Amino acid sequence: MDASHVSRHPVFCTVVPPHLLDKIARSQRAERADAAQRTLEQDALLRTRRSVTTLRGIAPAVGTPVSDEPRRTIYDAQHRTRLPGKKVRGEGAEPTGDATVNRAYAGLGATYELFLKGFGRHSIDDSGLALDASVHYGQDYNNAFWDGQQMVFGDGDGDIFLDFTVSIDVIGHELTHGVTQYTANLDYHGQSGALNESMSDVFGSLIKQYSLDQTAQDADWLIGAGLLGPNVSGVALRSMKAPGTAYDDDELGKDPQPATMDGYVKTSQDNGGVHINSGIPNHAFYLVATELGGKAWERAGRIWYDTLTGGELASDADFKDFARLSVAAAVARYGDGGAEHQALQKAWSAVGLG
Repeated sequence: MDASHVSRHPVFCTVVPPHLLDKIARSQRAERADAAQRTLEQDALLRTRRSVTTLRGIAPAVGTPVSDEPRRTIYDAQHRTRLPGKKVRGEGAEPTGDATVNRAYAGLGATYELFLKGFGRHSIDDSGLALDASVHYGQDYNNAFWDGQQMVFGDGDGDIFLDFTVSIDVIGHELTHGVTQYTANLDYHGQSGALNESMSDVFGSLIKQYSLDQTAQDADWLIGAGLLGPNVSGVALRSMKAPGTAYDDDELGKDPQPATMDGYVKTSQDNGGVHINSGIPNHAFYLVATELGGKAWERAGRIWYDTLTGGELASDADFKDFARLSVAAAVARYGDGGAEHQALQKAWSAVGLG
């Protein structure tokens, strides 16, 4: 894969969508509004920098031996915004006294392990790409992101959002943006952007389920559980099981995600609602996984991975394109007329994409 394919579209992917931060920035409580505004301003700056990086392109590692072990490095940004910061833990090193550092290290490892053991993929680029992450980024920074080269975690403001390393699915979510970058490279707007976000939610949830050895029935199907502060009326950022129910809070508003095409949101915000409409393919995956039962990464996850990496998914694909290709991937791997094929057809029909 050449560099022009790897990074031809400007993408800056955060786990907390801008529409949530916009709401908090209008809070009557000055400290909440100020933290959200600082995060929005920093995200805008980073988005511009990411566009420059994108245009330059990022080539996969060449000549690096591919092993079955990750190559993790954790840095401490020391509440500044210059990356990567001070190196505090390398691959194989003992845990530090900083729980945030250790959670980031473990989350990178869990992500690497699922992609390797579940799908035979060696790191983000399938060529042993080193996994770097910076923690303690900025002052009360209310987000986490993949910048095209590494992971970055804020500590949150301790009020609306807690430390962004507390949810392993958030770590997996952001790293999966890297996998998408190196494979289908889905455009980050409209339905292709919502698919981009959905891929990260799907594999982020699978990474959590894999690390907990959960079945599809046992999983909570929440993205960012434990991330919201104790005074927030909500359980997570998103729910794949029941989109639109993750939170209903005076500051955050009500979770706007639709579960079906009947509720599809047309908006110019958030790159055409990429964090909102991702609820539709998210829910389809949940329906497939629970219909098939067992460990969701073994069959449902395999079909989604095959679809994402199979080479047929165009960068501007819409929901119908993905639905069609996922059914084809199920047939190719498991045969026509089997449980997998039927589960796909049933799920896509249920969300209005039959």
